[in-house]
Formats: sequence, structure tokens, C-alpha cells
Amino acid sequence: MTVEHHRLELETFLASRQAVLETWPTGADVDLEEGIRYHRSIPPHKSFAPVMRAADARGVTLLQPRAGVALVDEHIRLLQQLEQECDLLPTTVDAYTRQNRYDQAAQGVEKSRRAGHSLLNGFPAVNHGPAACRQVVDSVSKPVQIRHGTPDARLLAEVALAAGFTAFEGGGISYNLPYAKKVPLERSIRHWQYVDRLVGLYQEEGVTINREPFGPLSGTLVPPCISHAVAIVEGLLALEQGVRSITLGYGQAGNLVQDVAAIHTLRELGHRYFRDAGFDDYELTTVLHQWMGGFPGNESKAAAVIAWGGMAAALARATKVITKTPHEAAGIPTTASNLQGIQITAQIVNMMADQTMPAAPVRDLEEQMIRREVDTIMKAFFALADGDLATGAIRAVEAGVIDVPFAPSAFNAGKLLPCRDDEGAVRILDRGQVPMDEDVFRFHQDRIAARARTERRDPGFQMVIDDVYAISKGRLVGRPTA
Repeated sequence: MTVEHHRLELETFLASRQAVLETWPTGADVDLEEGIRYHRSIPPHKSFAPVMRAADARGVTLLQPRAGVALVDEHIRLLQQLEQECDLLPTTVDAYTRQNRYDQAAQGVEKSRRAGHSLLNGFPAVNHGPAACRQVVDSVSKPVQIRHGTPDARLLAEVALAAGFTAFEGGGISYNLPYAKKVPLERSIRHWQYVDRLVGLYQEEGVTINREPFGPLSGTLVPPCISHAVAIVEGLLALEQGVRSITLGYGQAGNLVQDVAAIHTLRELGHRYFRDAGFDDYELTTVLHQWMGGFPGNESKAAAVIAWGGMAAALARATKVITKTPHEAAGIPTTASNLQGIQITAQIVNMMADQTMPAAPVRDLEEQMIRREVDTIMKAFFALADGDLATGAIRAVEAGVIDVPFAPSAFNAGKLLPCRDDEGAVRILDRGQVPMDEDVFRFHQDRIAARARTERRDPGFQMVIDDVYAISKGRLVGRPTA
């Protein structure tokens, strides 16, 4: 493969930066030089990259929840309670900020102040600005990451990095197709090149910001080959702009063997494609997101789903696991529920620390299939790229080479259709335009056909529907009811 690296010229970046900072009044408070000085003062135990690096070297799995509320003091209290049980902290951003609707976020902040508690589903970092966000970073003793879901995260990145957050999640594909309906991929890729170029500027000054493409995508029955391809492409795009700390992610699918194989191959393939593209000065870690689909309403049953995700992360030796809560089916979790999710995960991760999943033919086959599937997709991606990674990403989505199941985006092909096999592994019922060797596709079809024989029904869309709701109903495979 031939890749020409197209880092944004500094003049191009700076020419658009002023307009970005003028999007909302708090942009005027962003001071890049002061932010760099502050980051240099952050001790290693409060910085994402060195903490992730150390955990990866030790082969341990760190715990990180999701959490965010509207008011600064309330958010600080929340994080201070969570940090007693977890290793890494989040600041999850509200839905208005994710859509760049800062005026409505401001209204939500004001209403929350009057109410005395959060009326937003996250922390509106842009509205609070760098100084208030700095209070959050200063108030805790563990690394804090911005987690969101924003196709255009340029101002959010400016504010967050200047404030001292040491990790930033997302990417131009993973925070577009699953989160937006009408945002052209060309626009989101361009905006995320800006984010990564900003991270690259910090890196040039000796400040390493961790970047994490969003692995779960739509969070429902996503085949590993699709999420891997997106993670690798977004990793390449970030490295191209000067990022040096990458955490590649994967959303738990439910079959333990497949999930362990997915994390193993994600790390392996990430290294291979990064190095083949000419990058060698980087750090690569992994994250497993606990089940992102529908949860049981019963808290005890939800706890079992959480524990299963913790086991998958620990056996796969993921560098970190994003935890869920027993209140997932009910809405925004309470602090107590969030702590429960962390504690459930901590117990199972600690119990698994001295155990491994032995190599076995079934896992070897799963890893072999994932490698072949990803390699075929990436071969098509590089052919479409014609030397330009950003162009390749746009063309691959347009052509359906990258196709995220159940994504709402009008620019996603939406032809690939997944369902589970008899053992709950995610297989491909309809590949759409996703390239795949014929014998590999037959493997998927044969596994689905075997399930169909077990259930005495034809393979089809009803299987897909049943699988989407299965875990919330207490099963992994969506068997027909008697």
C-alpha cells in the first residue's frame, strides 16, 4: 500500500481556528500556550497516556465509567465519589453540546441552577469554558477524559485541552454515522482532522493527549471486522495529524470467544496497519465497552450483563473497560448505580486477573476470520484512498465498503445485516457491498444456517430483530418463543 501523509498545514489550521474560537464566547478564553504550560505541570498519575501505558505494560485492565451532569460543583462531587472506585474518570458531554447547540445548553445550565440539580444528560464543557473545566481537572486525583458523540468537536476540543483534560474520545466516522443523520462525512472528517491537528500541536510541545476512536459504533450487533476497520482508519487519520497515543475500542458483542478474539486482533491489526503506513512513534492501547445494546430492567439481571462484560475485558487483557450500570434500562443512572457498575466490574476483573483463556482451535478460527475480513476491507479502503487517507474514508463509506449496521446517517449504506449464530457470535446475514472473500462469507452463512436448523425457521430479518432485543429479555441468542 502507498500512503501519502497529509498533515494539515499550520497556516490552514490557524486560518480556521479563529472562526472556531468565535463560535461561542468561551472560545475567547482559550489560551493554547497557557494550556500547554498547565499540561506540563500535570503529574503522570493524573495523565491518561502514562497511566494507560503503565497498565498495558502490566497486563491489567483499568476501569472507567461514563458520567456527566450540568453544573460544575455537582459534576465535581460526582467525579470525586466515582474516583474512589475506578481508575480513570470521564466527563460525558450533554446532548446539546454534541450537536453544537450551545444556546440550548446554556438554557439547560440556567434551569439546572434554578432547580438545584442537573436537567441535562451531561456536562456542557463549552458553555462552562476553560476556567470552570480546569476546576474539574484540579478537583480529582485521577486522569479525566472528555467523552461525547460530536461530529464537530473542534470548539469542545479547544476548551477541553486548554482546561487540562488529557484524553479526548471520538472520530470523524465513529462520531458521525452512529450519531447524526444529515452530516456529510467529508465535513466530519475535516473537522476531526482539526481536532487531531490540535492534539498534534500539543504533542509538538511535549504534551501527549490520548485519543480514542469510538469503538462500539451503533452498539448493536456490530461485526468485529466493521468496528476494527473504522478504528484502524480513524487511528491512521489521527496519527497523520501528529497524535501519538491511540486507544482502539471495541463494543462487547456477547460471545466470550469472539470478544476475546476481537480485542486480540484489534491490537495486532492496529500495530500492523500503523507500521505499514510508516508510523512507528506511537503508543497503542485497547478498550472494551461493556454491552451497549438494550439492558434488562431488572437490576440483578443487568448486573449479570455487566459482569459478563468485565470478564470479557479481563480475559482479553483490554487496557481498560468502560463500565455500565444496573440502571441502563431506566435512563440516566444515579451516582449509586454508577458505583455499583464499577464495583461489579472490579470484582470480576480482579477474579480474572490470574486466569487466562487458553489458546484453542475455536478462538484461533475466530481470530483468523476477523483478520481476513479486516484485511479485505482495508485493501478496498486503500484502493479507494489512492494515497489519501481522508479521501479513502469518505469513499469507503460512500461505496458501502464500510457499512455500520443500524446507523442513522443518511450517508451510511445500511445494507449490511448481522445476526447471531447458534452460540451467540455475531455473523453476517447480508454483506451488502462490504468486500469479503467468498469462503469467508460462506462461513458466516453456514453458521447462520445451522442456527436456523436448530430453531426450525428460515434465516431472515426476524432473526435480526429477535437478536436486537434478546439480552434485554434475558438471553443472548434471540430464539423464537414457543
